Amino acid sequence: MVEGIGLVELVVIVAAGFLCGALNAIAGGGTFVTLPVLIWIGIPPVVANATATTMAVPGYIASVWAYRRDIRAEGALRLGTIIMMAALGGVFGAVLLIVTSPDAFLALVPWLLLTATLLFAFAPRLQRLTEDASIGIPSTGMAAILLLLVTTYGGYFNGGLGIIMLAALALQGYRNIHGMNGLKNLLASILSTLSVVTFMTADLIAWEAAIPMALANICGAYVTSRLVRRMTRINILRGVIIAIGAVMTVVFFIV
Repeated sequence: MVEGIGLVELVVIVAAGFLCGALNAIAGGGTFVTLPVLIWIGIPPVVANATATTMAVPGYIASVWAYRRDIRAEGALRLGTIIMMAALGGVFGAVLLIVTSPDAFLALVPWLLLTATLLFAFAPRLQRLTEDASIGIPSTGMAAILLLLVTTYGGYFNGGLGIIMLAALALQGYRNIHGMNGLKNLLASILSTLSVVTFMTADLIAWEAAIPMALANICGAYVTSRLVRRMTRINILRGVIIAIGAVMTVVFFIV
């Protein structure tokens, strides 16, 4: 997809991959960094989005390993049902991306980034709202539909997936933040893996950028996951993620 990647581009790709893994391990927002970088080095928008999803998979898996002792079902759905919804959503979202024209997707990118940034920014209020006892936990059917919608979004566009997933889990009755982060990363790894397999059938992955970015992503995700399990406050990092998302949104609206 790209004729050649120079040293400067490679350094930027590796740095973006590491930062993406770090952000995704905590709450999401990694695509705010990787998608613009991939487009900047000359990769077409749809291919850049597919590549960003591809390189995020190893980082998700590394985070799952770090959280492996915290993952358990708490809400309305069994773990097997949750995994099945993630698998279906990943394939549905990937197919939607494949049939989206490059121009249409490029027009959608700023709106997708804006939506993801706003959801991330207002996540604490959303989570406090879901903790209100008057709302209650949704039925099994409604919980499954909600999760399918969220994972389909993730298969189509990985940006902001983490916080949307956390909100969906909170609505189901999840309260243990480390368990939620672990399950979020497990579901993201499943849906993203199936998305990548679907993208491969359509030759939508720029491997020359995906491989070095993925290796850096693994390092960022695992190191940060180990550190964040010892943290109780991440407000400063949340602010950085929101700022990155806001800047990228403005840039894509302008260009």
